[in-house]
This record gives sequence, structure tokens and C-alpha cells, in this order.
Amino acid sequence: MAPLTTSRFWQRRVYEAIFLLSVVILVIYSLPYIPDLTISRFIEIPDFVAIGAGVSAVLSLLFYISKIFANSFWVSFIVYIIFSATTAGLIWLTGETSSMFVPVWSLIAFASAIFAAYGIGLILTTSIVAMGSLLLDGVIDTVPLLTATISSVVPVLIGTLIWRHHDVIDESTRNVKHLTNKLSEVANRSEIVINAIGDGVMAVNGIGVIELINPAAQKILGWSKQDAISLNYKSIMPMKDDNNHELDKVADPVANVLNTNQLSRANAINAETKSGKKIVLGLVVSPIGEPGTGAIVVFRDVTRERAEEREQAEFISTASHEMRTPVASIEGYLGLALNPSTATIDARAKDFILKAHEAAQHLGRLFQDLLDVSRSEDGRLTNTPRVVNLSEFVGTVVEGLQPKAAEKGLTLTYIPSSQRAQRILVPVLYANLDNDHVREILNNLIENAIKYTPTGEVTIDVNGTDDKIIVSVKDTGLGIPPEDLPHLFQKFYRVNNLDRQSIGGTGLGLYLSRRLTEAMQGRLWVESDYGNGSTFFVELPRISNEEADQLKQEQAQIATATANEQPMVPPATPPTTQPPTVASAPVSAPTNMTTQSPTPAPAPTVPRGQNLTREEIAQRVQQLQAMARQANLTPPDRPNQPPQP
Repeated sequence: MAPLTTSRFWQRRVYEAIFLLSVVILVIYSLPYIPDLTISRFIEIPDFVAIGAGVSAVLSLLFYISKIFANSFWVSFIVYIIFSATTAGLIWLTGETSSMFVPVWSLIAFASAIFAAYGIGLILTTSIVAMGSLLLDGVIDTVPLLTATISSVVPVLIGTLIWRHHDVIDESTRNVKHLTNKLSEVANRSEIVINAIGDGVMAVNGIGVIELINPAAQKILGWSKQDAISLNYKSIMPMKDDNNHELDKVADPVANVLNTNQLSRANAINAETKSGKKIVLGLVVSPIGEPGTGAIVVFRDVTRERAEEREQAEFISTASHEMRTPVASIEGYLGLALNPSTATIDARAKDFILKAHEAAQHLGRLFQDLLDVSRSEDGRLTNTPRVVNLSEFVGTVVEGLQPKAAEKGLTLTYIPSSQRAQRILVPVLYANLDNDHVREILNNLIENAIKYTPTGEVTIDVNGTDDKIIVSVKDTGLGIPPEDLPHLFQKFYRVNNLDRQSIGGTGLGLYLSRRLTEAMQGRLWVESDYGNGSTFFVELPRISNEEADQLKQEQAQIATATANEQPMVPPATPPTTQPPTVASAPVSAPTNMTTQSPTPAPAPTVPRGQNLTREEIAQRVQQLQAMARQANLTPPDRPNQPPQP
């Protein structure tokens, strides 16, 4: 049975009482040795009682002062037993129940409840043994028995009630004090951590009133702690849209979290400081507990970063646009050099030119990706929605990539096509989206699946709900490590491990796919088991059949009206087939190469070092392309552009 308490506080009280009572017994024991003291002859204490009192006094003083066995229940209980035995012997030898030391025994019985059942059992057992001894000696007077009972049992009962109550109070007080100290310590540490954070931190309650703001937030917004506390967050951090209007509740990330109790992020929010300075903030708003409790707003000033990103995007856009022209020219001329109808080269030179042609194509795709990325970031990306049945559209994309999968020995499966072959009804899933964007997203995902699948299969499926269409691209390839999943859709990010070192890429495909998906109000995510393949999901908005029919009619009317406004293009005169003489000087071509041109004259040899105007360069390139096309010499992998008016 466990004791009621083993606290150091009550142990020290026991030691104090035992020491004082032992000292009293020792003083009484020493009285007969004082000359001419008449009272001493009436009080004689045996030697063994004095020895017990001395041992009790020494032990209680030792354990009271030192920290040895400071919280040991059994040590204090042993000291209590020694003193109890000493007192019992003293009473028995100085008059039994009529002894003057009976009140000391009552005090010991009263304190027995501190040691719970152990102390109570010791006192009751000693009292029962004493009363039994009196009965055996023939003492049947009720007064001694009543005295023994009152001096033993009654103090035990009173002590049990009092000490148990005091024990509960002491433990509760001690626990409250302990918790208070812990909470104070945690609060101090939390305040130190929050104040040391370089990002701004604000805590708002359920109605948006600021309850905490750290020094970094004060520095960013220009508000002091005394002025900001108890104000609404909109007062010290007014958030604006691009038109300098206050954000509504839907666009406001803090209000959104307070209403939905869901985590919210904003990479670029326009705001104003106390002095009216325009800044751009990146925010993460997290809910606190139950809905309506409040939120924690963590933000930082990203004005400079956004300005640098805009400058980088402008540079990338300009450089990509300018470099596409010479790359297109290089690619075209290399294609002509590879054609036996326009050039004669040996096998060794052909191998070199093939590699150069592949590199030029790769460089052209890279510039196009960079240009698309910069357009998606600065809002210049065009979006021309058209109604399309995604079940059929995805099938055409998969069919176009079958040769690439077959070349690698992979099985490329489109589930709706196999269902049609089994005469299973496939639902019609309409969407009003930019078909070119959808095609680019699917091409990126399926080509990646083929690229990162050494053996096995790639499976594409399309499913839909009432308002969503989900396209999944599943492979049995390398998979993606868990630590790379959060960064997979970042710009220029590529998984870097031994399995992928020989696989080329720019790290822009997935980033661009995500941006295109989000531009169409969709969502792109991935699930992967490293070593066992990955599954990419594209979620796009779906429209009903009735809405699709109505949009088709409207789009057809717009297309007809646009076609009527276009000027007629005169038919092109067949060009001559005489091949031109290509000069050694570098020649550039315009970005959009035309497929039809007037009858060109044979291009004369350009003397080395002669400067050509842009019009002359464009004319010569058009002549070369027209001649190549007349002889079926169109450079490979270059899509035919529509005739220019």
C-alpha cells in the first residue's frame, strides 16, 4: 500500500517533532544528575530509553540537515519507529496508562497518518499488544483500557482526517506551483523564440484583433507593439490587389483562415506600411485550434525578391526570343545539309551534323520552354479556350507518343481505348480549355513517364465527376524519393541520383505544366513509391453537355466572323528548283518562317564579311526554304507554319 505522502515538506516536520521530543526526554533523563534538584527524584528515565531518544534525535537532525535520503519514505519511517518504540518503553516503565508520557504517545499516534497504513498499523498494533498485556496481568479496570484507547485510537482517527486533507492541499498546491513554473518557463522561452525569428509573426483572435506581434513584424510594418496590440490586422497591414483596392474576404488569406480554419498561403500580397510605403509580402496563415479561435500570421517582405524575379523574367524572355531566330536558322540549314538532294556529305560528317542537329533542336525547345515560363509568370501567356471531349483528345495525344514508347520497348496503354475495344461505354467528358495547353501538359507528363521508365508500362486513364475531369499518368519506373516530392514542381528542379544521371532534362517541364494547369483553374499533383513508379494526376474543370453545345455554337460563330475579316492570300507562284549558293557568312532567319513565298531568284554568293540588312536575310532564308519545300526538303521536326497574309 502506498503512503499518503512522501513529500519532503512533511518529512521535515516529522524530523522536527521527533528531535524536539527526544531532546525533552534527554533533558528529563539528565535531571537526576543535577544536585539539589528535588523534582528529579520523582522522574527517573531508564538508560535504554535515553539511548533510544538520543539515537532518534541524532538521526532526525542528520536527515533534516543533509540531502541524503531527502525524499525517502522508508528512512523517515524507520526514525519514526525508533522514536515510537522509545516512547512506548518509557510509558510502560513509568506507570503504564497512568504515565506522564501518555500525551507524547498521543502525539505520535496523531502523526502516524503521515505514513498512511504503515504508521497507523504500527500504532494500533502497539496499542493492542499493550491492552492485551494489561488483560493478561489481571487489570480489568475500565479506566486503563479507556485511557489506552483514547490515547491511541482517537488520535489516529483525527490524524487520518487532518493529514489526509492537508496532504491533498499540499499536493494540489505543489502541482499548481509546478505547473505555474512550467508555464512561465515555456512562455518565456516561446517569447524568446518568437522575438528571435527574422520573419514577422502576428497572432490574431477570432475577429482579427492582434494579440501578439514580434519585433520583426514591427520593423516590416512600421508599427510599435503598444500601438498595434488590440487593433484589427487590417489597420496595421492593409492588403491591396493590383488595382490598389482592398482585398475582399475571399482573396484575403487571414480572413479566409478565420472563416474556414484551413491553412492558407500567399506568395505575393501587396500591402502598405504605417508610412504608406508599398511592399510585397509573402504570407503563411495557420489556424489556432477550433474554428473562430484565431490564427497565426507569419510573413516577410519579398519586395526586393519579386523585383529581381521580374528582372530575371524579362531578361529570360528577351534572350529566349532573340536567340530563337538564329537557332531556327541553324536547325533549318543543318536539316538541308542532312538531305542528300541538297548536300553531299560523307558518313563521318553526317554523324557530326546529326548530333549538331539534335543539339539545335534541344536548344530550340529549351528557349521555347524559357519563353513559355516567362510568359506564364508575367501574365502574357495566351489562353484560347475551345470545347473539347477530353476522352478523345487524350487518346490522340497518347497515339502520337506510341512510337516513342515502342522505340524504348514500353507498353503505352490508354484505358478508354481498351474499353471501347471491349465495347464498354466510355463517358463523354467535355471541357472548355486551351487545347494547346492541355496537349503540352499531357505531352510533358507522358514523355517523362516514358523517359523515367526503363522497363514496364505506362498507363493513362481519364475519369470524371460532376464538375471535374481527372487524367492520370501512371508508370512502373524509377519513382521519386520522398524528400524530392515537395520540390518536384519548382523551376529548374531535377531529382539528382545515380539512376537519373544519364537522363537529360531542363527541370522546366513539370514547372510549366503546373503553371498551365493552374492557369486553367486546375490542379496537378503526384503520388509516388520510390523504386515502384509514380502516378501524376491532372484535375481540370468539366462542363455539362448542354453547356458544351452552347459554347460550340458561340465559338463557331466567332471563328466564322474572324475568318470573314481576314484578307485573301494570293496564291504563291511555284518557285524554281535551282539550289542556292550558301555563303560562309552567318545568316539569321525570322522567328516565324513562312511556307509560301513569291518566286525567288537564285541567291547569289555573299562575299565574306559583307553586312546584310534584316530584309535581305529574311528574303534569302525564304528562298532557301521555298526551294527545299519544292523538292520535298522541309527540315525535319519543324512544323509547317500557316501562310502569312
